[in-house]
Amino acid sequence: MRKRVTAIFMCFAMVIVLFGGCGKNDASDEVSSNGTKTKDQTNSSETSAKEIKEFTAFFDRQGIELNEDNEVKQIIADKIGAKCKETWLTGQTAEEAVGMLIASDEYPDFIDWTPQLQDANALVPIDEYLDKYPNIKKLWSESQWNTLKQEDGHIYSIPQFGNINEKLMDTQQSGEAFWVQTRVLKWANYPKIESLDQLFKLLSDYTAANPTMTDGSSVIPFEILAYDWFYFCLENPPQFLDGWPNNGRCIVDPETFKVTDYNTIPTAKRYFKKLNEEYKKGIVDPEFMTMNHDQFLEKISSGRVLCMVEQHWDFQTAEDSIKAQNLEGCTYVPLGITIDPGMKEMYFAANEAAVLSGGLSITKSCKDVEGALKFVNDLLDPEIITIRSWGIKGVDYLVGDDGLYYRNQEMRDNAVKTEYKSSHLCSYGYFPNYSGMNPDGKNAMTPETQPSEFFDGLKPEVQECLSAYGAKTYVDMLDYNEINGEEQPWYPIHSFVGELTTETSGGLAWTKMEETKHEYLPQVVIADDFDTAWGEYMKAYKDCKPEDFLAEVQEAVYSRIEMVQGRDVRPAK
Repeated sequence: MRKRVTAIFMCFAMVIVLFGGCGKNDASDEVSSNGTKTKDQTNSSETSAKEIKEFTAFFDRQGIELNEDNEVKQIIADKIGAKCKETWLTGQTAEEAVGMLIASDEYPDFIDWTPQLQDANALVPIDEYLDKYPNIKKLWSESQWNTLKQEDGHIYSIPQFGNINEKLMDTQQSGEAFWVQTRVLKWANYPKIESLDQLFKLLSDYTAANPTMTDGSSVIPFEILAYDWFYFCLENPPQFLDGWPNNGRCIVDPETFKVTDYNTIPTAKRYFKKLNEEYKKGIVDPEFMTMNHDQFLEKISSGRVLCMVEQHWDFQTAEDSIKAQNLEGCTYVPLGITIDPGMKEMYFAANEAAVLSGGLSITKSCKDVEGALKFVNDLLDPEIITIRSWGIKGVDYLVGDDGLYYRNQEMRDNAVKTEYKSSHLCSYGYFPNYSGMNPDGKNAMTPETQPSEFFDGLKPEVQECLSAYGAKTYVDMLDYNEINGEEQPWYPIHSFVGELTTETSGGLAWTKMEETKHEYLPQVVIADDFDTAWGEYMKAYKDCKPEDFLAEVQEAVYSRIEMVQGRDVRPAK
């Protein structure tokens, strides 16, 4: 208890240090397009520094802290007259971090929307300002903005992700998959791996033949992240294994609109029984229960982990570290594993949601709300979008005679180095942006989604692996699916679940369900007697009254269909 009190005091102090100076001006050196400072530029910076506003932001997830003199950040600041100091989650859970801010009643200027912050009256309504900021307003349609209205009729957030400009350009699988190192697939001569049993046989066979790394450390055949809210890596695979897309919290049948609990389907029991069997064989990391998120990423960065279920955005920094270390064969490719072979899978599902939720919020501690909105609006200017996504022309990318952007190998190597990203690049990645096409209508929004640059930028071992499977992108490694937001306006339904609070019976049930899964599922995986452990888990889970949660989600599905399509599909009573 004493340790927890001490930690809380330290976190409280950190809040004051980090966010005590919201919305202040900042004096920083001006940086030229080649990343160097000149005497004239320094003098110019000194005279113009007071014109640059500095805002603060906190995002409740891991991220890279940028240096104070980050070059691209300063270039953007010189162009738009503002910049933002971003801070990230360190040493706490997301719930603890947000809770500390609410307890202190001191906030950064920007923060990710949560129901707790909304209930604490910590956020500023932005709807009355939108007409002044056309880049923000045109990010979403009027009907999409309307779906963000809270009970008081106001809008408090700007969704950052999911807006596809002109057309989809995805080459990466940013979401979930079973990620396998290329060396494992190469060793087996690039076999067709579709099912759970096939995957674990491959991992077992490879580990038996290749038990250690070159430095003598043992490989980890299968890793599981079970920490805090990241434990989706443990609990949500049954929906994917059964061939459903990532609704996140349940299954929604697009034909019947019926909501189903993926935690209790037969595939769930089969999956966890398989994990239990593989744990007993030594294939599952025996330390998975005690790892925090940082330790998980450290293991990925070491190259020891052969396979895992993960969202790619969550381990991207660890994979960048693998590339920077030139760990041969340790880069990952996605596999769309299903419970049985021959099934269609939906790990990749292109979608622009018709109903929006959450996003970037401005807090009541912000002293300059209109300046903060102008900052966001200016970040959506076409020139700034390109700088955020590609960096500086001639330094981070080149332009061919055809007008297409590309990078040489030095630029690609720099882009994955933590030090280079901290000192030079600045994507403002959790501020609103587009995906798809660059505003120039010719290039992709990012180097990773530029088709030619994507493949040319891959390590030879990954190029070889993709080619062996007839693929040129990571998306090609999976079944391609598109979900029309107008036709399936509930998708993804986790956007609704994320707004639930314990004020409703369904929200209370959801909280208990999460706590129960977090407690019992690791025990199920390591149990000596799986059937007994599963039975105990199912009993505890039933006691949470999941039917209350499912009933509220079902009503949300019906409501979203009615909101977007104007029809009532509720069954006749």
